[in-house]
Amino acid sequence: MSRGKDLMEVPEGWGFVKTMDRRDFLKLTGSGLLVVCSVDPLLGQAGPAPTAQRAATDINSFLHIGADGRVTCLVGKVELGQGVMTSLPQLAAEELGVPLSAVDIVMGDTDLCPMDRGTFGSLSIRMFGPTLRAAAAEARAVLVQMAAERLRLPVTDLEVRDGVVISKTDPSKRMGYGALAAGKRIERRLDGQAVLKQVSAFTIMGRSAPRRDALEKVTGKAKYAGDIAPSGALHACILRPPSHGAKLLRADTAAAEAVPGVRVVHDGDLVAVLHAHRDEAARALALVKATYSPSPSRVTHETIFEHLQKVAPEARPTGTGGNLAAGEKSAAQVVEQTYLKGYVAHAPIETHSAVAMVENGKVTVWAGTQTPFPLKTQIARALNIAPEKVRVITPYVGGGFGGKSASMQGIEAARLAMATGKPVRVVWSREEEFFFDTFDPAAVIKIRAGLDAAKKIVFWDNTIIGAGDRGSALFYEVPNHRTAVRGGWNANPAGMHPFAIGPWRAPGANANVFARESHIDVMAAKAGMDPVEFRLRNLTDARMRRVLEAAAKQFGWTPKPAPSGRGVGVACGDDAGTYVATMAEVKVDKATGKVQVVRVVCAQDMGIVVNPEGAVQQMEGCITMGLGYTLAEEVRFKDGVVLDTNFGTYELPRFSDVPRIETVILDSPDLAPQGGGEPAIVTTGAVLANAVFDAVGARVVQLPMTPTRVKSAMKG
Repeated sequence: MSRGKDLMEVPEGWGFVKTMDRRDFLKLTGSGLLVVCSVDPLLGQAGPAPTAQRAATDINSFLHIGADGRVTCLVGKVELGQGVMTSLPQLAAEELGVPLSAVDIVMGDTDLCPMDRGTFGSLSIRMFGPTLRAAAAEARAVLVQMAAERLRLPVTDLEVRDGVVISKTDPSKRMGYGALAAGKRIERRLDGQAVLKQVSAFTIMGRSAPRRDALEKVTGKAKYAGDIAPSGALHACILRPPSHGAKLLRADTAAAEAVPGVRVVHDGDLVAVLHAHRDEAARALALVKATYSPSPSRVTHETIFEHLQKVAPEARPTGTGGNLAAGEKSAAQVVEQTYLKGYVAHAPIETHSAVAMVENGKVTVWAGTQTPFPLKTQIARALNIAPEKVRVITPYVGGGFGGKSASMQGIEAARLAMATGKPVRVVWSREEEFFFDTFDPAAVIKIRAGLDAAKKIVFWDNTIIGAGDRGSALFYEVPNHRTAVRGGWNANPAGMHPFAIGPWRAPGANANVFARESHIDVMAAKAGMDPVEFRLRNLTDARMRRVLEAAAKQFGWTPKPAPSGRGVGVACGDDAGTYVATMAEVKVDKATGKVQVVRVVCAQDMGIVVNPEGAVQQMEGCITMGLGYTLAEEVRFKDGVVLDTNFGTYELPRFSDVPRIETVILDSPDLAPQGGGEPAIVTTGAVLANAVFDAVGARVVQLPMTPTRVKSAMKG
């Protein structure tokens, strides 16, 4: 597969191996130390373990120590812009005791990297991090043992400094990792357990490191799947249905086939027009005469909430406690409200793209995907070939947010490459991206809750339709509670949704936190209390109290019951093991209903922070993206037709919309690193809704809070 190697050059000095020929990799690993470590990927979630435990699983974490002392990490995760190609090497460098600049990384290559389910759920550091740390710690211990044997010194007399094993009593006696690994392939396992470094000894973890992808991305040199251009590649334009649920009855491709240089593939449900130039393929596709059956869907974005309540499956309890009837009997005030949220698109900068090539019976696919290993399996099944005949390579991915967990474009490219015998490029148009998106589902959330005379929450009854239960668990102290779910983001039972749905940055949690934290604010107003004081009165969770108090201190919160006319709001949430509290200030134009976000303060307790600057970037990105689903983003549709197919009607946050953002990351050295890619987005909807209420005294219960809905709430 040397041709694939030539397509993507390794940027000198950036320490990021994007792709590598398997033959070259075997040569590389034949001249160094290959550490094979079988560890439990779930280790380290409760807190920093004193030792790197090894479990009898079939999940391998690989580290290669080259003869030159350079370290190569091989991980199944991919770089989506979240920065793990920087933070994962920090973990390895810390435990190995080598400079960060000496660590390279190969990501998302199914031939070279250990199997991984995918990059999603803020799991890269939280779940895979302990695995990589354990492997690096074991590698360090093995290298020290080898040095002890060669130097004829006890292990206890040796220490590691910048990749060199040195005698504590005689510093002249030393051996570098490169010398220890030179010229031989060694597979050695450590007897016992490798001890992980204590937080107090960190010199690389916990310190900000420049992003390794920064220079390439800001200069336009970064390569994405759509940039891969094998010699002789054909561009594919694929026949698409006019609406969801429409079935292809017939397709007349004669006119397209008559165009010089065009190839037409009609393989079952796949009809594609291919040409060396994409614009020529598109013109030829327009000549195809296709007939479809009509879509059976009669649901619109205006009727969807009524539809969901009718067709959703039976309620499934996900959390209960106490006795609701007894709780309601003790309540002095009962508050009931229904909250709504529409469908939201992922709208990544990079549309779904893939390039496939067949060579010597093996299919290689470069794909913008969050799930290279599942995609490999899907391609093998689609082509009816053995999985080892498929290789998926993931270059940079231009945004995913969960939407590139499904990778239909990779399967399409592979099928067309197999059918034509040529390399094939499939790059979706923006219209295709919107049409085939796995939308964040619309949701209906009904909450009924009560307060006693002491202004304590005594019961909480929550029914969630469409969003699942992520983010719905109560961290408030409520003795009598029930949460029940009717359908979630990861399933579409009985055609509940008129098109595909799927994970969207913190799937389900955005809707659930919006509903819960809005309802908490409604109850605070009923109680005549400041919303922060009301939360603290009903909070016994120490972590949540800590982040809320930290946010209030940074914000300069002055207690006052809402609506105060100030336009300030607060919301709390927890996601991916991280606790978050957000405060915001808004201005509302009462004539137009337009909301301007002035300032946002976000505090997080996310355990040990690997790369502080990277964590701040994720928080800022979450808040900025959250402005979209909160204020503008909503997919409009009718009878299976998606009406928003580009950014002319589907509005994303602009730079002019971004407020002043301040972040606070709490020091939590006793808690293992937790997720950072999603927590700060879950509170955005609620904090802005609460700030709008504080500004104008109007409660908006449907997202997004468009000017029309804000004006309607003010009239109500």
